[in-house]
Amino acid sequence: QVQLVESGGGLVQSGGSLRLSCVDSGGHYSRMDMGWYRQAPGKQRESVARITRGLSTITNYEDAVKGRFTISRDNRKNTVYLQMDNLKVEDTGIYYCNIFPPPRPDGYWGQGTQVSVSS
Repeated sequence: QVQLVESGGGLVQSGGSLRLSCVDSGGHYSRMDMGWYRQAPGKQRESVARITRGLSTITNYEDAVKGRFTISRDNRKNTVYLQMDNLKVEDTGIYYCNIFPPPRPDGYWGQGTQVSVSS
């Protein structure tokens, strides 16, 4: 069964840190490029970071999070992580993980995890 479960969100003050986790309970994604995405209130979902499959992974980040967020993966645990440091109010939103490139909006998406950053 295809299932991605995101966790680790919460409410933090500006400048704080959170570490998000995404567990692939079905073990389907270890051989795929993966990404983290976010959807801010009233806005469309956007890409945040991505990581390639394989032993020597390559990572890429959107300019807005470059230098503050770090994506990583542990294929033995079927888990993708997003370490978020120096959080800003504009990082507030629901965070999702999924394959990269992402599926269509009407494709499969997990429930996401809410990140709220206060000033």
